[in-house]
Amino acid sequence: MTSNSTISPALIWTGDINNRPEVQDGFDRSKTVRFYDTTLRDGEQAVGVVFSADAKFAIARGLDELGVGRIESGFPRVSDEDTEAVRRILAAKFASEIWGFSRAVKADIDAHIELGTTAVLIEIATSEQKMKAYGFSRESVIERLTDAIKHARAHGMRVNFFPVDSTRSDLGFLAEVYKAAIAAGAAEVSVVDTIGACAPEAVEYLIRNVASWVGPDVPIHWHGHNDFGLATAAAIAAVRGGATWIQGTINGMGERAGNADICEVALALQCLYDVPVEMDLSKARKVSELVRKSGGYQVDRWKPVVGEDLFVRESGAVAAQFHMPDAIEPYSSAIVSAQRGIVLGKKSGLANIEIKVKELGLAVAADRFPALLASVKEQATRAHRLVSDAEFAKMAAKL
Repeated sequence: MTSNSTISPALIWTGDINNRPEVQDGFDRSKTVRFYDTTLRDGEQAVGVVFSADAKFAIARGLDELGVGRIESGFPRVSDEDTEAVRRILAAKFASEIWGFSRAVKADIDAHIELGTTAVLIEIATSEQKMKAYGFSRESVIERLTDAIKHARAHGMRVNFFPVDSTRSDLGFLAEVYKAAIAAGAAEVSVVDTIGACAPEAVEYLIRNVASWVGPDVPIHWHGHNDFGLATAAAIAAVRGGATWIQGTINGMGERAGNADICEVALALQCLYDVPVEMDLSKARKVSELVRKSGGYQVDRWKPVVGEDLFVRESGAVAAQFHMPDAIEPYSSAIVSAQRGIVLGKKSGLANIEIKVKELGLAVAADRFPALLASVKEQATRAHRLVSDAEFAKMAAKL
């Protein structure tokens, strides 16, 4: 795996206030935070997204290059195409570990056994709402999870127990099911915020409780959704609470408001909290684009880490500071291998004109910049869009 935990402080411009002990205390920096990507399963649950087997394989390869510790290959019982995707991903022998997803149902586990999956995440509902929806009782939940985990273990599989809707479950019952899962042979556990309803402070509290129930030798995963726009914050709180694995997706895609965006979490952990992570963020934008194209959707141009306009400036006041990246950006574009640039539009100023003239190698005297700026503003305002470089060159040629 690729660890990118040594980003130079010279590339991070977040200010001294983040160095205060009340911000930095509580993190175990002796442990590297790793990522379990579920783009191919939970991410595909985004409405209208269907990844082909070829797309799933290409995405898995991209995730492997990104340095993701684990890739959830999918749920083979969904379709023949999903089965084919899992088979191809397993055969590729990526550096990333390949994990399967299963309900607490033996037939689900058997589908992975037949394909050669050696590690599986096993889910079952534990909140009162979810158990009622499925027609489960507390007793049947424990019986089902115990039988499923023992079945997987009997076939040599490593098991991560995944209690659905953990964050809305009764804590006494939740403690009971975690202990039952460990007794049945689960080597790892997840804490699951299925509907994204857990505040970051509550996440840290719950993770610490789970750690006390399962013991220090059992790795804890955090799986969070973004329904209140707090998925990244919740993941940070989970790490402070003791989680060493963060589950999520590329671009934060997924059902409803989506999952935690693993690249955003990785960036925040490193740049704001100096927590080592296992991910090469210089590959993030490439993988993001691959997933977007495969899924047939777009992300906001201003999206953290991967947005196409993160390091592009139109405002004249900001362009005037373009020569000093640390004056207008919180971290270097080099961290995520992005290009910085200036565009021309309604909000541009003389600094935009000067930079763009130099960039395009145009022969325009400085005393003509105001007239050129006026032309840019007039066209951008009239057309309700930016002025392209080609259009700008034509404007300059007419002066």
